[in-house]
Amino acid sequence: MQQILIIGAGKSTAVLIRYLSEKSLEENFTISVADKELSLAKKAIKNHQNCTAISFDIFNAENREQHIASTDIVISMLPARFHIEIAKTCLKLKKNLVTASYISKEMKALNAEVRKAGLIFMNEIGVDPGIDHMSAMQVIDRIRDAGGKMLMFESFCGGLVAPESDNNLWNYKFTWNPRNVVVAGQGGVAKFIQEGKYKYIPYHRLFRRTEFLDIEGYGRFEAYANRNSLDYREAYGLQDILTLYRGTVRRVGYSRAWNMFVQLGMTDDSFTMEDSEHMTHREFVNSFLPYSPTDSVELKLRHNLKIDQDDIMWEKLLELDLFNNKKTIAIRNATPAQALQKILEEKWQLSSEDKDMIVMYHKFGYQLNNEEKQIDSTMVCLGKDQTETAMAKTVGLPVGIAAIKILKKEINTPGVQLPIHKEIYEPILKELQENGIIFKEKKTNYLGYNPIGGVSN
Repeated sequence: MQQILIIGAGKSTAVLIRYLSEKSLEENFTISVADKELSLAKKAIKNHQNCTAISFDIFNAENREQHIASTDIVISMLPARFHIEIAKTCLKLKKNLVTASYISKEMKALNAEVRKAGLIFMNEIGVDPGIDHMSAMQVIDRIRDAGGKMLMFESFCGGLVAPESDNNLWNYKFTWNPRNVVVAGQGGVAKFIQEGKYKYIPYHRLFRRTEFLDIEGYGRFEAYANRNSLDYREAYGLQDILTLYRGTVRRVGYSRAWNMFVQLGMTDDSFTMEDSEHMTHREFVNSFLPYSPTDSVELKLRHNLKIDQDDIMWEKLLELDLFNNKKTIAIRNATPAQALQKILEEKWQLSSEDKDMIVMYHKFGYQLNNEEKQIDSTMVCLGKDQTETAMAKTVGLPVGIAAIKILKKEINTPGVQLPIHKEIYEPILKELQENGIIFKEKKTNYLGYNPIGGVSN
């Protein structure tokens, strides 16, 4: 029997392991789930048929090579920075590899050797990146095949709480890595194109430049720009497109509220704070405000951010227990971002009854037969429970489907790649649809970003 090795048994693997286990009998393969913590791997397999839990240390070369040598394909579900060590071992031992992470510079540098060895290193095959690539390219290729010319492509994705679990003023809870949420948008200016003009949004303005999105049955959302939308011009073959924009989805009002933290400096991750271990929530807030011998922390904050007492922004801050003078940060040498994350984690954790939600929205503007047209495509996936979350489903299913198709040689083009070709996305999207991950398309008028006419600015 062939063997699939899954490295990493974190929360996002639950649906992946279930899916592969269910397919293992008819497709004739076994699954090994490896983790540094053997107990975590054992818990993850849940006595699934054809699954084995093993102990795995990525930094132990002998242990790493031993387990990879005995498998047919490797799925790395480790944090992205560890993929390269797995990839190098897979290349050495001539094993195919699947990850859900962005292709790093180090991974990309292996492409020539991977192609020469006839191997497939499939990356960016989760939800975002992953399902976004495949669903976008399916429509873009369809437009091109009909003789159309792409004018606009916008793509938005976000992990949120399901409507029935949306019960705080921020309309948000942590459904994935909290740190990534706190430092989102840092590390570079947001770059994109609107109506042929390059646009840039620096971090301190990012959360005040949002776009509204309406999804039937789920209401209104907003999106702020991702760091670099321009990377997708070459990948999608959109070098001449007029508008190219990618963003992150939140409920309306989140970005305006989050901007308060940005303006105060609470999301900064570049320095550590003195005595953060014993610092109270109130002292943390006060450390970003001017000294006053008479004004309270609350008054100083409202004055600094120009917030009226009856403003919903003020209610959102109060809900987070920011002014508590007893609760401490309890992290030694914490950065402001780490301290803020600690405070938010106390309020934004999913309860055992909560369900999450993945929202994806694409806009395709194009010209066909001298007419400008537009297609809007939306997908909403709701989690089942705290194990089979929407995040685990939308990450795990495409990873698992791709691994089986590589194993069966139904996907056979070698190289370090992402899923943008028909031989990859068509069968995977078809199976995702059978599993309830469905895109709904709507034709609408094309307005672009200059509906009034004249010269765009």
